[in-house]
Amino acid sequence: MVTIILEAASRLLEAEEAKKVIEPLTVTYPGITVDEAYYTQLEIIRRKVDNGAVIVGKKIGATSKAIQNMFGVNQPDYGHLLADMMVVEGETISLAPYIQPKVEFEIAFKLKKDLKGPNVSILDVIDATDYIVPAIEVIDSRIVDWKIKFEDTVADNGSSASAIIGGNPTKLEGLDLTHIGMVAYRNGEMIDSGAGAAVLGNPLRSVAWLANSLCKYDVSLKAGEIVLSGALTSAIEVKENDTFTAEFAHIGSVTASFKR
Repeated sequence: MVTIILEAASRLLEAEEAKKVIEPLTVTYPGITVDEAYYTQLEIIRRKVDNGAVIVGKKIGATSKAIQNMFGVNQPDYGHLLADMMVVEGETISLAPYIQPKVEFEIAFKLKKDLKGPNVSILDVIDATDYIVPAIEVIDSRIVDWKIKFEDTVADNGSSASAIIGGNPTKLEGLDLTHIGMVAYRNGEMIDSGAGAAVLGNPLRSVAWLANSLCKYDVSLKAGEIVLSGALTSAIEVKENDTFTAEFAHIGSVTASFKR
């Protein structure tokens, strides 16, 4: 088990640094388990933190049927957000650091209290949330052609790359997150729409799921962290000179522009 974790972490880190893809870990290590995949992710984050990286939050992936169907997985996963992954809205984003990027449109939670499972409820999430904002997550895969199984994306930090936070911070009071609608645009043309209910039925439930799932690995959500609660629609491939905007009811919009 330890050998697989250390080797897999090294392979993924080398691929990320070289901007080159590798064969799926599920091919290289056919017996890799979900636990080994999560411990691989934790080993990658440990090495990055040892080199100065700062954990600023978590992301939840594969929460919607659209994303699960797109990538052939059947359950949510999660990854870590680091300070150097956060992009200021309004900055043009270079495509150079990415390998095969896609964007997802999400509701982000800013926490004011710690959340640690087990038995975290939706009410606990409400109590721990400072505010929510719209977000665009840039996902990327170090696995060739996105040929991922669940263990591949888990080990690869949930296929995380960057996050852009936008909109005006909005308190939860009076909001029904299941019915918050979102319309996404690419270069001014509408490309998709969705609602909060696509995210495990309710983005609040998604955050509770995360807190309870992290507990298994003795990880908790911390006050001050950002949590990306999951995509409302399918992931969209990013091309040179693309500009994406997601407009959410009640909580504002977020825009990301890309160049080579």
